[in-house]
Amino acid sequence: MAGTIVADQLEAASTSTLVLKNGVANTPPTIQDSAGTQIGTFCRAWVNFNGTTNTGGFCTIAGSFNVTSVADNGTGDYTVNFTNAMPDANYATLATAVQNSSASSSNRSIGVYVATAGAETSTSVLVGSVRVLIMASTSSKVDQNPVNVAIFR
Repeated sequence: MAGTIVADQLEAASTSTLVLKNGVANTPPTIQDSAGTQIGTFCRAWVNFNGTTNTGGFCTIAGSFNVTSVADNGTGDYTVNFTNAMPDANYATLATAVQNSSASSSNRSIGVYVATAGAETSTSVLVGSVRVLIMASTSSKVDQNPVNVAIFR
């Protein structure tokens, strides 16, 4: 059944969960303007992980959506692997890390960077993963917990 519902507010019943479905596998519902032009989507992938633990080369994930694993590439260097790849490399990545207040002042996290490795194309590894670096004030990489990454497209 195809059609359009126009409403000012959608709510779930008091004992239900509101579910929005797209009908296209592995793609989030879209947000459109009044002309029907897509102006955004919901978050395509997110993860909260412990960057200070490593089991078999992978970090411990506390919670996630559309993320299969987080590879630990070394101190403060992580690769977030998507369950379902992005449709292209034109996505936005937001990454944050909690500053470790118990560390010495020269080893506290001050920057979180999304690293790129080569050209971003629809066939590059960036479609299936994103690399995140956490830097300290000493310009060296540091492990942090928690680390949060969200992907929008």
